[in-house]
Amino acid sequence: MPEVVMTKRFYKVMLGRKSDMAEKCQSEGFIGTDFDIKEDLTGQFPDDWRAFNETWIDKLLPTRKNKISAGLAGGALWTVSKGIRVGDIVLCPTANSGELQAGEVIGEYEYVQEGPLPHRRRVHWYPGVVYRDSLSSDLRGGLGYAGTVCNLDRYGEEILRVLGQQPVASPIHSSDPLIEDPAAFALEKHLEDFLVENWNQTELGLRYDIFTEDGEVVGQQYQTDTGPIDVLAVSKDKTELLVIELKKGKASDNVVGQVQRYMGYVKDMLAEQGQSVRGVIIALEDDLRIRRALAVAPHIDFYRYEVTFKLSKS
Repeated sequence: MPEVVMTKRFYKVMLGRKSDMAEKCQSEGFIGTDFDIKEDLTGQFPDDWRAFNETWIDKLLPTRKNKISAGLAGGALWTVSKGIRVGDIVLCPTANSGELQAGEVIGEYEYVQEGPLPHRRRVHWYPGVVYRDSLSSDLRGGLGYAGTVCNLDRYGEEILRVLGQQPVASPIHSSDPLIEDPAAFALEKHLEDFLVENWNQTELGLRYDIFTEDGEVVGQQYQTDTGPIDVLAVSKDKTELLVIELKKGKASDNVVGQVQRYMGYVKDMLAEQGQSVRGVIIALEDDLRIRRALAVAPHIDFYRYEVTFKLSKS
């Protein structure tokens, strides 16, 4: 039986602050962004979002709070305008928190000077709405990201089923190293969500705050040019940025290099003058190899998590 490979991508897109533009977008058939960029960007979107951010992060800074916020804005602007392809599926929260509008992107980037969200893509909206209660807890968790746009490819099969569509089958072997173990991903995602939800009760929460914007967490799954940071936090005195990587079970020494790459991105692209960068690896256990690697990585700390399971007979 061939494995399922998606020919579409899937995204959550916020339409305005707290979805206040969702009704207009639905009635006029588009999605869009703003970020106070009042000029036509046709032809200015390179194929790589990193190149776009390098050009635009300083231009976005005057209207953003810091480089982290500017980096988020640049990444979201590029993704909605260029990264999302014609034929991809978008899920957009409506003014009713329990409902989502789903649609298929049918047009390339266009700039509409008059009106809100001027950096637009045409969308064919599907009839009716998608109720959050009808979705799996994992997909609802994926939709919880507070930023403008996030990728939902991991939930593509479920999204297509909800929309009454069928994915395309392609013969890819399960041993393919690019195919991630879904059970492993689910466990790591639960750990990540649990950490974020209980942040203030952790040792790290005493010194750091997960990065937020307008009161909403956006430091979870923060995109970099080498992959997403599980959690990006900032010290309470704003002098230090913290990169956190979560691993189910035992962590290998490879994760040290992974965290260092994330730290390098944060240092080069996001840190303000005078801000330092630290890393944290959180896993169930370590071994000699990772201890050796950490011995020469003084800016990375290791934490073990503990899982408690108890049955009580009533």
